[in-house]
Amino acid sequence: MILQALVELYDRLAEKGELERPGWQPVNVSYALQINDSGELVRAVSLLVPTMRGKKEVFAPRRMNVPAPVKRTVGIAANFLCDNSSYLLGVDQKGKPERARNCFAACKELHEALLSGCDHPAAKAILRFFERWRPEEADRCAALEDCREEITSGANLVFMHGGEFAQDIPELRQAWDDAYGENADAPEMRCLVTGERGPIAVLHPAIKGVRGGQPTGTSLVSFNARAFESYAHDEGQGANAPVSARAAFAYGAALNWLIGNEKNRVLLGDTTVVFWAEDAEPAYPMCFSFMLNGGDSDTFSQRDLTDAMKKLASGQPVDWNGVPLHPENRFYILGLAPNAARLSVRFFLCDSFGAFVEHMREHYERLEIVRPAYDTQESLPLWRLLSETVNQNARDKSPLPRLPGETMRAILSGAPYPETLYTQVQLRLRAGDELSRGKAAIVKAYLIRNTAGCARYPEYKEALQVALNENNTSIPYLLGRLFAVLERAQLKAANYSINTTIRDRYFNSASSTPAVIFPILVNLHQAHFKKLKPQDQKFYGDLVKQIYNGIGDNMPNRLSLQEQGVFQIGYYHQALKLEYKPNLEQKKEEN
Repeated sequence: MILQALVELYDRLAEKGELERPGWQPVNVSYALQINDSGELVRAVSLLVPTMRGKKEVFAPRRMNVPAPVKRTVGIAANFLCDNSSYLLGVDQKGKPERARNCFAACKELHEALLSGCDHPAAKAILRFFERWRPEEADRCAALEDCREEITSGANLVFMHGGEFAQDIPELRQAWDDAYGENADAPEMRCLVTGERGPIAVLHPAIKGVRGGQPTGTSLVSFNARAFESYAHDEGQGANAPVSARAAFAYGAALNWLIGNEKNRVLLGDTTVVFWAEDAEPAYPMCFSFMLNGGDSDTFSQRDLTDAMKKLASGQPVDWNGVPLHPENRFYILGLAPNAARLSVRFFLCDSFGAFVEHMREHYERLEIVRPAYDTQESLPLWRLLSETVNQNARDKSPLPRLPGETMRAILSGAPYPETLYTQVQLRLRAGDELSRGKAAIVKAYLIRNTAGCARYPEYKEALQVALNENNTSIPYLLGRLFAVLERAQLKAANYSINTTIRDRYFNSASSTPAVIFPILVNLHQAHFKKLKPQDQKFYGDLVKQIYNGIGDNMPNRLSLQEQGVFQIGYYHQALKLEYKPNLEQKKEEN
């Protein structure tokens, strides 16, 4: 299913001119070797272009469509018209001159085989270059004098003749097209992707750009041990999962294009997520990325996001930046992570675009909770939720490896949130982290979604509102409210000049064993109460009495992990409600 969807995407992108036909692939190229009709190397032309990386301008290799490079292992395998200095010049910085000369010999043999029947002057010039070039003379070549170190460091090189890049000359392109895919050693089998019979790909294409993957690329499909191979296909590589050479190239080109396109890719922890619409319309991934980031964009407002999500979720088309988005259009989301030998598929989701939007809208609705005045961001994107699960003072601020993928899959499929998301937040709170808006939102969303159907769900749902619910009678919720009031009374009594509050010492134990801790807190409150001003004594005294009346004699000995979450929401709601109370009281005093 994954490969079929990628092959279909390739076909649509090829129709639009976004991707080259089979046998061609975009590659980063740093220098062009300009040669004359005699095959003499005239000079090395820099192809580096200025590129903005963050706020800094740097020079980066130019992206060029060249003959598809082979997938290399430990052996020697040359590429046509584009390769590094080991193959095109026979020199490098690896300290193995004999191997570099063997690479050059292999490259020479390949070009002689493909260009011997081509009459174009560029083809003849390239052949003459291979005849006259001597790798041992590279150190004395005047054409390489200014850039020898850069060229021999592994950068990709191409040929230039008569002001044209060799790979752009039609006759040379045709020579490659005629030769591409010819592999006498490849067995003929039925392709699992297209269903057609023909030569299969022995080695599948390398996928580059996946976070944490090999810089030279990693396979999505490969077999590197006998334990993974099928009967009678020992060391058969591609024969274990027969995919035609054309289909293998197509899915590799499409996937590399998705990973290289920022509009179709997001990075979550160690997971690289790519997404695309069935018709390859770029407006769909742009809209999806905008929604995934919680409306964080200079182009569209939060209201645009909300309106678009409501319409798409209800089955209505939306005009997105001049492009109509249809909710019934098929949409694909693929999560990839590096593994020891190949890429690991964390998840693959396929549904209508409207269904994904509906699940995302429900997720944001569950996350809605009152926020502090300083927090101006209306929605909580996934990256911000994941940051709530890690220690912000640690050197490595990455979430658990599987958590980003599992959380995103749950959001987009409407499934329950992973248990790890909730437990990691609880661990951070036990470690002394502040109960921030993000943590409170995770607790609220988790309890709403994951406790649906249980006997306590009506009670939990009633407590898990956006803001303070003074009419809620849930004991854990009331206990959380009471704790917030006692803490604020302590701060008020000390005129906010205290270093350690009851929250720092008792919050975790109060939320787990309230019958043990709250009598201690009430005794402390009596001491704090005496230091309050008369108007404050009345305010906090009435509020404590009101909440205590709701609890009555039902003080529990222990609270479950879910009930501790309700306690935390009650604390958060009440603490936010009291946040501006000192300012209001100050105004009363001034009047």
